[in-house]
Amino acid sequence: MKYEAVIGLEVHVQLKTKSKMFTRAPYYYGAPPNTLTDPVVLGLPGTLPVMNKEAVHKSAKVGLIFGSQIAEVCKWDRKNYFYPDSPKGYQISQFDQPICIGGAVEIELPGPSRNVMGEHRSVRLTRAHLEEDVGKLTHGLGESLVDFNRAGAPLLEIVTEPDMHTSEEAFAFLTSLRMHMVYAGISDCDMEKGQMRCDANVSIRPAGTMELGTKVEIKNLNTISGVRNGIDYEIKRQIRCIEEGEAIVQETRRWDAEKSRTTSMRSKEMSHDYRYFPDPDLMPVKLSKETVEGLRSELPEFPYDKQRRFLEQYSLPFTITSVLCPDRELSDYFEAAVAIYNNAKSIANLIANDLLRELAEAGSHGSLPLSECKVKPEHIAGLVKLIDEGIISKQIAQDVFIQMFKTGHAADVIVREQGLEQTSDTSELEALCRDIITNNPKPVEEFKGGNEKAINALKGQVMKRTQGKANPKVVDDVLKSLILN
Repeated sequence: MKYEAVIGLEVHVQLKTKSKMFTRAPYYYGAPPNTLTDPVVLGLPGTLPVMNKEAVHKSAKVGLIFGSQIAEVCKWDRKNYFYPDSPKGYQISQFDQPICIGGAVEIELPGPSRNVMGEHRSVRLTRAHLEEDVGKLTHGLGESLVDFNRAGAPLLEIVTEPDMHTSEEAFAFLTSLRMHMVYAGISDCDMEKGQMRCDANVSIRPAGTMELGTKVEIKNLNTISGVRNGIDYEIKRQIRCIEEGEAIVQETRRWDAEKSRTTSMRSKEMSHDYRYFPDPDLMPVKLSKETVEGLRSELPEFPYDKQRRFLEQYSLPFTITSVLCPDRELSDYFEAAVAIYNNAKSIANLIANDLLRELAEAGSHGSLPLSECKVKPEHIAGLVKLIDEGIISKQIAQDVFIQMFKTGHAADVIVREQGLEQTSDTSELEALCRDIITNNPKPVEEFKGGNEKAINALKGQVMKRTQGKANPKVVDDVLKSLILN
């Protein structure tokens, strides 16, 4: 029998705000343990929460990005549970009146090759609700340590419909979600820092049927590739259980990345287990239509919309748009250069190949940020213009770009100071070409015999003798003229 997997995701995104959800206490990654707390975070007697307005606005923006209905009124609820990472014994969250309802995330699936765009489709959202984060537990030999620095940070939980059927679709969903969040400045979504965390709900059913199977939740998925691997394992495990006559138990399982397997954690809690009730210390939130439209006006062009525009407006290949468009800063950099000098294809190639290569090599821990790069959009535009005007060859341009990257000097300054201008003087090149033709009879005869590519061997020697300064087109014309006349 063939089986089909049904997959839904619950993604927690930590919002990019200076302070926590219900207090002025700051939050940032990397502070010494338990130094970013206050009486509100710790739930000490006599304290009252005060809502973070920026977190509410950023949550509404997420809904606008994905076409969700933004609730006119949403309210706060207490989710009661007693874990060591929850200092109050409850979490302030949203239960029956979340801030965002419905919507969908556009995803891009892998194409048949790296050069071809894959299918685009949508994954429906059930809801997105705002809550406060909990602390972080670190388990060692015989002891567990708790750090409350993260407790109280604003967290948006995004819940999908069971719309996915493969781990590749889940991978594409998380990639798209993270890209949109970073684009709009909602979150940095660094999974290594806990800024985006994902739980996967997986079930299987006979292919062609509609009834859902027993759902298993997978936790401890700390990377996007870990989500893909965990889902793949769980699908195989559930199929194996059914084929061996075992029942699938509704439970929560932990992903063990080192052993590449899931293991049982606990039976799955239901909503009634948390005894939700409205928080008595927080008023419901009303978002006016004027506020929502004001937030909409602050949103950037979305990455897939930009990709479609780049393909049409600049006639760029998919291989280039797939590099530029996922990075808002890089795509803005590209358009700034094109606005100065209109040769989109050459500028895009220079950025996607040369600039990104140098940035990758310059960083001590990963790529050097574009904001710290000495090469500005006007430098890229100027270099491409020198090539187009025949002042320097593409070969010389490679060396000029490296010097631009190191010094921050403009291309024309480097070319002028080092005398790198291309030689287009036909009388000077003619003497050199005659000498090379005389000393290389074999490629000359091959060219005369109809082998057009044979002339490249002669051109290569001219370029070598001139150290790349000869104009390739002029060289080509001179060589052909001398050979054929």
